[in-house]
Amino acid sequence: MSLVTPISLLRLTRSTGALSPERADDVVVTESPLEVRVEGRSIAVVMRTPGHDRELAAGFLLSEGVISTRQDLFDITTCDEVPADGGAVEVLLARPEGLDMASLTRHVFTSSSCGVCGKASIESAMRSHAPLPVPPAPSLAAELLFDLPEKQRAAQPVFSETGGLHASALFDFTGELLITREDAGRHNALDKVTGAMLLAGRLPLSETILMLSGRTSFELVQKALAARIPVIAAVGAPSSLAVQLAQECGITLCGFLRSGRCNIYTHPERLLGV
Repeated sequence: MSLVTPISLLRLTRSTGALSPERADDVVVTESPLEVRVEGRSIAVVMRTPGHDRELAAGFLLSEGVISTRQDLFDITTCDEVPADGGAVEVLLARPEGLDMASLTRHVFTSSSCGVCGKASIESAMRSHAPLPVPPAPSLAAELLFDLPEKQRAAQPVFSETGGLHASALFDFTGELLITREDAGRHNALDKVTGAMLLAGRLPLSETILMLSGRTSFELVQKALAARIPVIAAVGAPSSLAVQLAQECGITLCGFLRSGRCNIYTHPERLLGV
């Protein structure tokens, strides 16, 4: 399935007080449902941009606390018996006998702009994932943060075509881009990043920076915590719960990172030069 969908539209322009309509062809980002199954049972339907579906499922299960390493997975496959406008992944666990399926199956419907999906509490997040240690001395140069938005933007090919995608990018502490993923949903893009790193056996991500193309919600901080990402930077604003969770779980949270400016909301002691 294509990442973009052709459409016809009416383009309206205003010039010298007059309106000029014009028919035009364009493309928009594709959004379609993905069913996530664990041990044969459906646990969630995620509205996502097609592509990297195995990574998306792995990242989703990581943030839900179902898995924590690549070794927790026996297999993860895409399913063929699905409609043309959707998709499904089947996840088999290495130790399925330890899974509480009754608590896992929540019949979750996750839209591409989804928030916390009924788990909006600091306590719930902290029970699933332990806080990160904050180093006694700075471990990251604050100066390199300002180059990240441009590097991320250069790695967003579909956004350049449609203008309608979020992105999550992962950098190391020298500012080198490790991976980037795009999706109509902010949380899906991050799940694809953490899922890809999990499948590659590269967790925990304890010396990485997460760069977000939009705002930072509670859920995105929770997903970063699950992957053990210590620094989050975003071009947009954080929510109050995102700031609170980042403070309590030891994550350095930066927002409004653009045009040579940045707000540091939590744990600036991790950054050298501030």
